[in-house]
Amino acid sequence: MLRLIAIVLVVVLVALPLAAQKKERQRLEECGDVLEEVLKVPDSIPQELMGRAECVIVFPSVKKFAIGIGGSYGRGVITCRGGKTFTGPWSAPAMFALEGGNIGFQLCGQATDFILLVMNKKGAESVLKSKVKLGADASAAAGPKGRAVAAQTDIVMRAEILSYSRSRGLFAGVSLEGSTLRSDGGANENLYGRKLTAEQIVREGAVRPPPAAGKLLKLLGQKSPRNESK
Repeated sequence: MLRLIAIVLVVVLVALPLAAQKKERQRLEECGDVLEEVLKVPDSIPQELMGRAECVIVFPSVKKFAIGIGGSYGRGVITCRGGKTFTGPWSAPAMFALEGGNIGFQLCGQATDFILLVMNKKGAESVLKSKVKLGADASAAAGPKGRAVAAQTDIVMRAEILSYSRSRGLFAGVSLEGSTLRSDGGANENLYGRKLTAEQIVREGAVRPPPAAGKLLKLLGQKSPRNESK
């Protein structure tokens, strides 16, 4: 009996990490699917902005939950251009979390995909090193879509982070001020098998991109192979 119990415990201890890793890999694949679908929208993210972005953050299927006046919680990934000056290829992805009461009102109970563009070095360093509140710790704005001329507006030029949403097939820029971004340490450990910070993954190249990130990184490499802001 004791031997049987020991075997069961070993199986459980092996199976749980594998299941958690599979879940994070599926999330990576979902992020690639979301980016692919958004980039196919005729009136999508301006190419000029994609070319100037230092990092891209994707949150698939963020959902509203009801606690008090409501709120939301979503999990996704961040990837940044490599090198000290963000001019290299897109990095291995780090798992990220999006939280905030304001999102709940905008979602209206529907699952919503979000894509955030981090537009400068200051914004990238902020989100990778600590938990940041959009609009307070990092300037944020609803991203323009369609013609690239919209990318020249004062609001866009000053913003560190531009955000977009897609719900029920509708794609638009959306304000996420008051929401917070942070590294999802538990998910990173599940995915890579050891404790790593977002900065170690994205900026220090501590790990190689997993195969599940293939579509996401390929799309970014095709859509935005070079940093046009340099």
